[in-house]
Amino acid sequence: MIRSVGSSLKELLEEFIGEAVLTVVACLAVLGLALALVLAFVWGWERNPLVTGGVGGALLAFLGYGGWELLRPARPGRRGRLAGAAATTFAVAALFVAHGWSCGCF
Repeated sequence: MIRSVGSSLKELLEEFIGEAVLTVVACLAVLGLALALVLAFVWGWERNPLVTGGVGGALLAFLGYGGWELLRPARPGRRGRLAGAAATTFAVAALFVAHGWSCGCF
């Protein structure tokens, strides 16, 4: 009986520690990505503000197009590669933001 209680406590502790480690790693990944984007923007702004603004605007337009592709009604026919890439990029970015928001990383 004592062995089964000890085994259960050991398993519970391992799951708790594993969950804590995964949460920390996930939050660090989200924060690391956000920091890398900010540093890339600052570095680019110091080099050439016009190009940096253009690239940032193009990225926002690409993400907006991906969101529009995901949310609009499906049409018959094949979706183009650009539309698929934009939709996938938007979905991944939305998942990163949702995860960061839910775990309290931001």
